[in-house]
Amino acid sequence: MKLVHYTNRSLFILLFFLMGAWGLLFYFTIIDEVMDETDDTLENYREIVVGKILDDPEILETEDRILHSYTIRPLDIGEALDYEVQFYDSEIYIATEDEHEPVRVMRSCFLAPDDQFYELTLRISTVERDDMVRAIFWYLLVLYIVMLLCVTAGTRVVLKRVFVPLQRLLTWFDHVVPGKPVPPLDNETKIAEFSKLNKAAVAMSFRSQKAYEEQKQFIENASHELQTPLAIARGKLELLAESEGLSEKHLQDIDELYRTLGRAVKLNKSLLLLSRIDNGQYPDSRMLDLGAIAKETLCNLLDIYESRQIKASVEERDVCRAEMNDSLAHVLLTNLLKNAIVHNNSGGELRLVLGKNEMKVCNTGVSPLDAGKIFRRFYRADLSKKESTGLGLAIAKSICGLYGIRLSYMYEQGMHCFVLNFVNSQN
Repeated sequence: MKLVHYTNRSLFILLFFLMGAWGLLFYFTIIDEVMDETDDTLENYREIVVGKILDDPEILETEDRILHSYTIRPLDIGEALDYEVQFYDSEIYIATEDEHEPVRVMRSCFLAPDDQFYELTLRISTVERDDMVRAIFWYLLVLYIVMLLCVTAGTRVVLKRVFVPLQRLLTWFDHVVPGKPVPPLDNETKIAEFSKLNKAAVAMSFRSQKAYEEQKQFIENASHELQTPLAIARGKLELLAESEGLSEKHLQDIDELYRTLGRAVKLNKSLLLLSRIDNGQYPDSRMLDLGAIAKETLCNLLDIYESRQIKASVEERDVCRAEMNDSLAHVLLTNLLKNAIVHNNSGGELRLVLGKNEMKVCNTGVSPLDAGKIFRRFYRADLSKKESTGLGLAIAKSICGLYGIRLSYMYEQGMHCFVLNFVNSQN
Protein backbone atom coordinates (compact mmCIF):
# COMPACT_ATOMS: atom_id res chain seq x y z
CA MET A 1 0.00 0.00 0.00
CA LYS A 2 1.31 3.44 -0.92
CA LEU A 3 2.23 5.84 1.87
CA VAL A 4 -0.31 8.45 0.74
CA HIS A 5 -3.11 5.86 0.73
CA TYR A 6 -2.07 4.46 4.10
CA THR A 7 -1.91 7.94 5.65
CA ASN A 8 -5.20 8.98 4.09
CA ARG A 9 -6.91 5.79 5.30
CA SER A 10 -5.56 6.26 8.83
CA LEU A 11 -6.77 9.87 8.92
CA PHE A 12 -10.17 8.81 7.56
CA ILE A 13 -10.58 6.20 10.31
CA LEU A 14 -9.49 8.73 12.95
CA LEU A 15 -11.86 11.41 11.65
CA PHE A 16 -14.67 8.88 11.29
CA PHE A 17 -14.63 8.04 14.98
CA LEU A 18 -13.58 11.48 16.25
CA MET A 19 -16.20 13.42 14.29
CA GLY A 20 -18.76 10.72 15.03
CA ALA A 21 -18.10 11.04 18.77
CA TRP A 22 -18.36 14.83 18.64
CA GLY A 23 -21.53 14.58 16.53
CA LEU A 24 -23.17 12.24 19.03
CA LEU A 25 -22.11 14.46 21.92
CA PHE A 26 -23.52 17.53 20.16
CA TYR A 27 -26.75 15.71 19.28
CA PHE A 28 -27.45 14.52 22.81
CA THR A 29 -26.49 17.92 24.21
CA ILE A 30 -29.05 19.59 21.91
CA ILE A 31 -31.69 17.00 22.86
CA ASP A 32 -31.00 17.63 26.55
CA GLU A 33 -31.35 21.38 26.01
CA VAL A 34 -34.63 20.88 24.14
CA MET A 35 -35.96 18.70 26.97
CA ASP A 36 -34.90 21.29 29.53
CA GLU A 37 -36.69 24.00 27.58
CA THR A 38 -39.85 21.86 27.47
CA ASP A 39 -39.67 21.22 31.21
CA ASP A 40 -39.07 24.93 31.88
CA THR A 41 -42.17 25.70 29.83
CA LEU A 42 -44.19 23.26 31.93
CA GLU A 43 -42.89 24.86 35.13
CA ASN A 44 -43.90 28.32 33.89
CA TYR A 45 -47.27 26.94 32.89
CA ARG A 46 -47.65 25.49 36.42
CA GLU A 47 -46.90 28.86 38.03
CA ILE A 48 -49.58 30.47 35.87
CA VAL A 49 -52.22 27.80 36.62
CA VAL A 50 -51.48 27.70 40.37
CA GLY A 51 -51.52 31.50 40.51
CA LYS A 52 -54.94 31.63 38.88
CA ILE A 53 -56.24 28.93 41.26
CA LEU A 54 -55.03 30.92 44.25
CA ASP A 55 -56.83 33.98 42.89
CA ASP A 56 -59.95 32.08 41.90
CA PRO A 57 -60.50 28.77 43.81
CA GLU A 58 -63.48 27.94 41.57
CA ILE A 59 -60.99 26.84 38.93
CA LEU A 60 -60.42 23.73 41.06
CA GLU A 61 -63.78 22.48 39.85
CA THR A 62 -62.84 22.95 36.17
CA GLU A 63 -60.70 20.97 33.71
CA ASP A 64 -59.29 21.63 30.28
CA ARG A 65 -61.55 19.28 28.34
CA ILE A 66 -60.58 20.44 24.88
CA LEU A 67 -56.82 20.01 24.77
CA HIS A 68 -56.59 18.09 28.07
CA SER A 69 -53.60 20.32 28.88
CA TYR A 70 -54.15 20.02 32.62
CA THR A 71 -56.10 18.05 35.19
CA ILE A 72 -56.51 18.55 38.94
CA ARG A 73 -57.27 15.95 41.58
CA PRO A 74 -57.24 16.16 45.40
CA LEU A 75 -54.53 14.44 47.46
CA ASP A 76 -54.60 13.22 51.05
CA ILE A 77 -51.97 14.44 53.49
CA GLY A 78 -49.95 11.18 53.30
CA GLU A 79 -49.56 11.42 49.53
CA ALA A 80 -48.77 15.12 49.69
CA LEU A 81 -45.97 14.74 52.25
CA ASP A 82 -44.10 12.15 50.12
CA TYR A 83 -44.91 13.74 46.77
CA GLU A 84 -42.11 14.36 44.25
CA VAL A 85 -42.35 16.40 41.08
CA GLN A 86 -42.29 14.14 37.97
CA PHE A 87 -41.44 14.80 34.32
CA TYR A 88 -42.05 12.08 31.71
CA ASP A 89 -43.12 11.50 28.10
CA SER A 90 -46.55 10.09 27.32
CA GLU A 91 -49.36 10.12 24.75
CA ILE A 92 -52.88 11.58 24.83
CA TYR A 93 -55.81 10.69 22.64
CA ILE A 94 -57.25 13.61 20.63
CA ALA A 95 -60.85 12.77 19.81
CA THR A 96 -61.20 15.53 17.22
CA GLU A 97 -58.30 14.08 15.20
CA ASP A 98 -58.89 10.47 16.24
CA GLU A 99 -55.23 9.86 16.97
CA HIS A 100 -52.72 9.79 19.80
CA GLU A 101 -50.42 12.74 20.20
CA PRO A 102 -47.06 12.68 22.07
CA VAL A 103 -46.95 14.96 25.11
CA ARG A 104 -44.55 15.92 27.86
CA VAL A 105 -46.14 15.54 31.28
CA MET A 106 -45.40 17.30 34.58
CA ARG A 107 -46.98 16.23 37.83
CA SER A 108 -46.77 18.40 40.96
CA CYS A 109 -48.81 19.22 44.03
CA PHE A 110 -49.85 22.50 45.65
CA LEU A 111 -51.83 23.71 48.68
CA ALA A 112 -55.08 25.45 47.79
CA PRO A 113 -56.73 28.26 49.84
CA ASP A 114 -59.09 25.66 51.38
CA ASP A 115 -56.01 23.99 53.02
CA GLN A 116 -56.43 20.96 50.71
CA PHE A 117 -53.55 19.50 48.73
CA TYR A 118 -54.12 18.95 45.03
CA GLU A 119 -52.17 17.23 42.26
CA LEU A 120 -51.75 19.28 39.12
CA THR A 121 -50.99 17.31 35.93
CA LEU A 122 -49.82 19.50 33.07
CA ARG A 123 -49.37 18.33 29.49
CA ILE A 124 -47.73 20.02 26.54
CA SER A 125 -47.60 18.68 23.00
CA THR A 126 -44.17 17.56 21.80
CA VAL A 127 -45.05 17.08 18.13
CA GLU A 128 -43.05 20.12 17.11
CA ARG A 129 -40.26 19.15 19.47
CA ASP A 130 -40.03 15.65 17.98
CA ASP A 131 -40.08 17.10 14.48
CA MET A 132 -37.28 19.42 15.45
CA VAL A 133 -35.29 16.54 17.01
CA ARG A 134 -35.65 14.49 13.83
CA ALA A 135 -34.63 17.47 11.73
CA ILE A 136 -31.58 18.04 13.93
CA PHE A 137 -30.63 14.37 13.64
CA TRP A 138 -30.80 14.33 9.85
CA TYR A 139 -29.06 17.69 9.50
CA LEU A 140 -26.27 16.48 11.75
CA LEU A 141 -25.97 13.20 9.85
CA VAL A 142 -25.77 14.95 6.47
CA LEU A 143 -23.32 17.49 7.88
CA TYR A 144 -21.21 14.67 9.34
CA ILE A 145 -21.04 12.78 6.03
CA VAL A 146 -20.34 15.91 3.96
CA MET A 147 -17.65 17.12 6.35
CA LEU A 148 -16.05 13.67 6.51
CA LEU A 149 -15.93 13.39 2.72
CA CYS A 150 -14.67 16.95 2.26
CA VAL A 151 -11.98 16.62 4.90
CA THR A 152 -10.89 13.23 3.51
CA ALA A 153 -10.77 14.51 -0.07
CA GLY A 154 -8.95 17.66 0.99
CA THR A 155 -6.46 15.67 3.03
CA ARG A 156 -5.84 13.35 0.10
CA VAL A 157 -5.13 16.28 -2.23
CA VAL A 158 -2.78 17.88 0.30
CA LEU A 159 -0.96 14.61 0.98
CA LYS A 160 -0.48 13.90 -2.73
CA ARG A 161 1.09 17.34 -3.17
CA VAL A 162 3.25 16.88 -0.07
CA PHE A 163 4.50 13.47 -1.20
CA VAL A 164 5.37 14.52 -4.76
CA PRO A 165 9.12 14.81 -3.90
CA LEU A 166 9.03 11.33 -2.37
CA GLN A 167 7.37 9.91 -5.51
CA ARG A 168 10.03 11.56 -7.70
CA LEU A 169 12.74 10.08 -5.49
CA LEU A 170 11.23 6.59 -5.79
CA THR A 171 11.04 6.98 -9.57
CA TRP A 172 14.71 8.00 -9.56
CA PHE A 173 15.58 4.88 -7.55
CA ASP A 174 14.03 2.75 -10.31
CA HIS A 175 16.62 4.15 -12.75
CA VAL A 176 19.59 3.42 -10.48
CA VAL A 177 21.12 0.24 -11.95
CA PRO A 178 24.30 -1.46 -10.65
CA GLY A 179 27.11 -1.14 -13.16
CA LYS A 180 25.71 2.00 -14.77
CA PRO A 181 26.41 5.67 -13.90
CA VAL A 182 24.18 7.17 -11.21
CA PRO A 183 21.57 9.36 -12.97
CA PRO A 184 21.16 13.00 -11.85
CA LEU A 185 18.42 13.68 -9.32
CA ASP A 186 16.22 16.69 -10.09
CA ASN A 187 13.99 16.85 -7.03
CA GLU A 188 13.89 20.37 -5.60
CA THR A 189 11.74 20.67 -2.49
CA LYS A 190 11.22 23.06 0.41
CA ILE A 191 10.55 20.22 2.84
CA ALA A 192 13.68 19.77 4.95
CA GLU A 193 13.18 16.04 5.54
CA PHE A 194 12.78 15.26 1.84
CA SER A 195 15.76 17.46 0.95
CA LYS A 196 17.91 15.56 3.45
CA LEU A 197 16.60 12.27 2.09
CA ASN A 198 17.55 13.32 -1.47
CA LYS A 199 21.14 14.06 -0.44
CA ALA A 200 21.41 10.79 1.50
CA ALA A 201 20.01 8.78 -1.44
CA VAL A 202 22.46 10.30 -3.94
CA ALA A 203 25.42 9.82 -1.59
CA MET A 204 24.40 6.23 -0.86
CA SER A 205 24.03 5.47 -4.58
CA PHE A 206 27.53 6.78 -5.35
CA ARG A 207 28.99 4.76 -2.47
CA SER A 208 27.15 1.64 -3.64
CA GLN A 209 28.32 2.20 -7.21
CA LYS A 210 31.91 2.56 -6.07
CA ALA A 211 31.69 -0.55 -3.87
CA TYR A 212 30.08 -2.45 -6.74
CA GLU A 213 32.87 -1.55 -9.16
CA GLU A 214 35.54 -2.45 -6.60
CA GLN A 215 33.88 -5.78 -5.83
CA LYS A 216 33.44 -6.56 -9.50
CA GLN A 217 37.08 -5.77 -10.23
CA PHE A 218 38.24 -7.82 -7.24
CA ILE A 219 36.21 -10.86 -8.26
CA GLU A 220 37.39 -10.72 -11.85
CA ASN A 221 41.02 -10.24 -10.81
CA ALA A 222 40.80 -13.03 -8.22
CA SER A 223 39.22 -15.38 -10.75
CA HIS A 224 41.86 -14.54 -13.34
CA GLU A 225 44.70 -14.95 -10.85
CA LEU A 226 43.33 -18.34 -9.77
CA GLN A 227 42.73 -19.60 -13.29
CA THR A 228 46.36 -19.05 -14.34
CA PRO A 229 48.10 -21.13 -11.65
CA LEU A 230 45.41 -23.81 -11.90
CA ALA A 231 45.94 -24.08 -15.65
CA ILE A 232 49.72 -24.20 -15.18
CA ALA A 233 49.39 -26.90 -12.52
CA ARG A 234 47.18 -29.04 -14.76
CA GLY A 235 49.59 -28.58 -17.65
CA LYS A 236 52.53 -29.65 -15.48
CA LEU A 237 50.60 -32.74 -14.38
CA GLU A 238 49.90 -33.65 -18.01
CA LEU A 239 53.62 -33.38 -18.83
CA LEU A 240 54.51 -35.37 -15.73
CA ALA A 241 52.07 -38.11 -16.68
CA GLU A 242 53.87 -38.47 -20.04
CA SER A 243 57.24 -39.00 -18.34
CA GLU A 244 58.89 -42.41 -18.57
CA GLY A 245 59.51 -44.67 -15.63
CA LEU A 246 56.33 -43.83 -13.69
CA SER A 247 54.68 -46.64 -11.84
CA GLU A 248 50.96 -47.42 -11.87
CA LYS A 249 50.66 -45.94 -8.38
CA HIS A 250 52.28 -42.69 -9.52
CA LEU A 251 49.94 -42.43 -12.48
CA GLN A 252 46.94 -42.96 -10.23
CA ASP A 253 48.13 -40.21 -7.90
CA ILE A 254 48.68 -37.85 -10.83
CA ASP A 255 45.20 -38.64 -12.17
CA GLU A 256 43.68 -37.92 -8.74
CA LEU A 257 45.51 -34.59 -8.54
CA TYR A 258 44.42 -33.72 -12.08
CA ARG A 259 40.76 -34.42 -11.21
CA THR A 260 41.05 -32.35 -8.04
CA LEU A 261 42.46 -29.40 -9.97
CA GLY A 262 39.69 -29.81 -12.54
CA ARG A 263 37.13 -29.60 -9.76
CA ALA A 264 38.89 -26.46 -8.46
CA VAL A 265 38.66 -24.89 -11.93
CA LYS A 266 34.91 -25.67 -12.11
CA LEU A 267 34.44 -24.36 -8.57
CA ASN A 268 36.23 -21.12 -9.44
CA LYS A 269 34.07 -20.60 -12.52
CA SER A 270 30.85 -21.38 -10.61
CA LEU A 271 31.67 -18.96 -7.79
CA LEU A 272 32.48 -16.24 -10.31
CA LEU A 273 29.16 -16.87 -12.06
CA LEU A 274 27.27 -16.74 -8.74
CA SER A 275 28.93 -13.47 -7.83
CA ARG A 276 28.08 -11.93 -11.19
CA ILE A 277 24.46 -13.03 -10.85
CA ASP A 278 24.19 -11.60 -7.34
CA ASN A 279 25.74 -8.33 -8.51
CA GLY A 280 23.30 -8.03 -11.41
CA GLN A 281 25.94 -8.13 -14.14
CA TYR A 282 23.48 -9.63 -16.63
CA PRO A 283 21.11 -6.70 -17.24
CA ASP A 284 20.23 -7.51 -20.85
CA SER A 285 17.14 -9.65 -21.28
CA ARG A 286 14.61 -10.58 -23.95
CA MET A 287 11.67 -12.91 -24.44
CA LEU A 288 13.00 -16.44 -24.92
CA ASP A 289 11.44 -19.73 -25.96
CA LEU A 290 12.65 -21.77 -22.98
CA GLY A 291 11.04 -24.91 -24.33
CA ALA A 292 13.21 -24.85 -27.45
CA ILE A 293 16.34 -24.14 -25.39
CA ALA A 294 15.51 -26.97 -22.97
CA LYS A 295 14.97 -29.53 -25.77
CA GLU A 296 18.21 -28.54 -27.51
CA THR A 297 20.16 -28.67 -24.24
CA LEU A 298 18.67 -32.06 -23.37
CA CYS A 299 19.72 -33.54 -26.72
CA ASN A 300 23.30 -32.31 -26.27
CA LEU A 301 23.54 -33.63 -22.71
CA LEU A 302 22.13 -37.04 -23.69
CA ASP A 303 24.86 -37.31 -26.32
CA ILE A 304 27.53 -36.44 -23.76
CA TYR A 305 26.19 -38.88 -21.16
CA GLU A 306 25.15 -41.55 -23.63
CA SER A 307 26.81 -44.24 -21.50
CA ARG A 308 24.24 -43.73 -18.74
CA GLN A 309 21.45 -44.90 -21.10
CA ILE A 310 18.90 -42.43 -19.76
CA LYS A 311 15.39 -42.77 -21.21
CA ALA A 312 14.23 -39.19 -21.82
CA SER A 313 10.75 -38.01 -22.80
CA VAL A 314 9.40 -34.54 -23.55
CA GLU A 315 5.76 -33.57 -22.96
CA GLU A 316 5.06 -30.21 -24.59
CA ARG A 317 1.65 -28.94 -23.42
CA ASP A 318 2.18 -25.31 -24.44
CA VAL A 319 4.86 -22.83 -25.48
CA CYS A 320 7.03 -22.01 -22.48
CA ARG A 321 8.33 -18.43 -22.62
CA ALA A 322 10.04 -16.05 -20.20
CA GLU A 323 11.93 -12.78 -20.38
CA MET A 324 15.52 -13.23 -19.19
CA ASN A 325 19.16 -13.07 -20.20
CA ASP A 326 20.01 -15.62 -22.90
CA SER A 327 23.24 -16.82 -21.24
CA LEU A 328 21.60 -17.24 -17.85
CA ALA A 329 18.68 -19.12 -19.41
CA HIS A 330 21.11 -21.64 -20.90
CA VAL A 331 22.96 -21.95 -17.57
CA LEU A 332 19.70 -22.47 -15.65
CA LEU A 333 18.35 -25.18 -17.94
CA THR A 334 21.74 -26.87 -18.35
CA ASN A 335 22.19 -27.14 -14.58
CA LEU A 336 18.71 -28.58 -14.02
CA LEU A 337 18.90 -31.09 -16.90
CA LYS A 338 22.48 -32.10 -16.14
CA ASN A 339 21.50 -32.60 -12.49
CA ALA A 340 18.62 -34.86 -13.64
CA ILE A 341 21.04 -36.96 -15.73
CA VAL A 342 24.10 -37.13 -13.44
CA HIS A 343 22.07 -37.91 -10.32
CA ASN A 344 19.78 -40.35 -12.12
CA ASN A 345 19.92 -44.13 -11.94
CA SER A 346 21.83 -45.82 -14.74
CA GLY A 347 19.19 -46.61 -17.35
CA GLY A 348 16.71 -44.44 -15.43
CA GLU A 349 13.98 -42.15 -16.71
CA LEU A 350 14.03 -38.38 -17.32
CA ARG A 351 10.82 -36.51 -18.03
CA LEU A 352 10.64 -32.91 -19.26
CA VAL A 353 7.18 -31.29 -19.09
CA LEU A 354 6.65 -27.90 -20.77
CA GLY A 355 3.65 -25.67 -20.02
CA LYS A 356 2.68 -22.06 -20.59
CA ASN A 357 3.77 -20.85 -17.15
CA GLU A 358 5.61 -23.91 -15.87
CA MET A 359 8.48 -26.26 -16.65
CA LYS A 360 9.04 -29.53 -14.80
CA VAL A 361 12.23 -31.63 -14.85
CA CYS A 362 11.86 -35.09 -13.27
CA ASN A 363 14.26 -37.99 -12.85
CA THR A 364 14.06 -41.34 -11.10
CA GLY A 365 15.32 -41.54 -7.53
CA VAL A 366 15.32 -43.95 -4.63
CA SER A 367 14.31 -41.58 -1.80
CA PRO A 368 13.31 -37.90 -1.42
CA LEU A 369 15.95 -35.21 -0.88
CA ASP A 370 16.05 -32.62 1.88
CA ALA A 371 14.04 -29.77 0.31
CA GLY A 372 15.44 -27.32 2.86
CA LYS A 373 19.09 -27.95 1.91
CA ILE A 374 19.29 -28.89 -1.77
CA PHE A 375 19.51 -25.25 -2.93
CA ARG A 376 22.27 -24.34 -0.46
CA ARG A 377 25.75 -23.70 -1.75
CA PHE A 378 28.18 -26.63 -1.52
CA TYR A 379 25.44 -29.02 -0.36
CA ARG A 380 25.82 -32.50 -1.87
CA ALA A 381 23.25 -35.20 -1.18
CA ASP A 382 25.57 -37.89 -2.60
CA LEU A 383 29.08 -37.41 -1.17
CA SER A 384 30.42 -40.22 -3.34
CA LYS A 385 30.24 -37.99 -6.44
CA LYS A 386 33.50 -36.08 -5.86
CA GLU A 387 33.35 -34.30 -9.22
CA SER A 388 30.26 -32.37 -8.07
CA THR A 389 30.86 -28.85 -6.73
CA GLY A 390 27.51 -28.59 -4.94
CA LEU A 391 26.79 -25.27 -6.70
CA GLY A 392 24.62 -26.30 -9.66
CA LEU A 393 21.26 -25.97 -7.92
CA ALA A 394 22.45 -22.92 -5.95
CA ILE A 395 23.25 -21.19 -9.26
CA ALA A 396 19.83 -22.18 -10.62
CA LYS A 397 18.16 -20.77 -7.51
CA SER A 398 20.06 -17.46 -7.82
CA ILE A 399 19.07 -17.11 -11.48
CA CYS A 400 15.43 -17.77 -10.62
CA GLY A 401 15.57 -15.21 -7.80
CA LEU A 402 16.95 -12.62 -10.23
CA TYR A 403 13.91 -12.94 -12.53
CA GLY A 404 11.18 -13.72 -9.99
CA ILE A 405 10.91 -17.35 -11.09
CA ARG A 406 9.80 -19.78 -8.38
CA LEU A 407 11.97 -22.91 -8.26
CA SER A 408 10.63 -25.72 -6.08
CA TYR A 409 11.37 -29.37 -5.41
CA MET A 410 9.03 -32.30 -4.81
CA TYR A 411 9.26 -36.09 -4.76
CA GLU A 412 6.37 -37.92 -6.35
CA GLN A 413 5.87 -41.43 -7.75
CA GLY A 414 9.51 -42.36 -7.23
CA MET A 415 10.86 -39.31 -9.09
CA HIS A 416 12.70 -36.13 -8.09
CA CYS A 417 10.89 -33.18 -9.68
CA PHE A 418 12.21 -29.63 -10.01
CA VAL A 419 9.48 -27.19 -11.04
CA LEU A 420 10.00 -23.76 -12.59
CA ASN A 421 6.98 -21.47 -12.20
CA PHE A 422 7.00 -18.31 -14.34
CA VAL A 423 3.74 -16.72 -13.14
CA ASN A 424 5.52 -13.99 -11.13
CA SER A 425 8.37 -13.53 -13.62
CA GLN A 426 8.59 -11.00 -16.41
CA ASN A 427 6.78 -13.00 -19.07
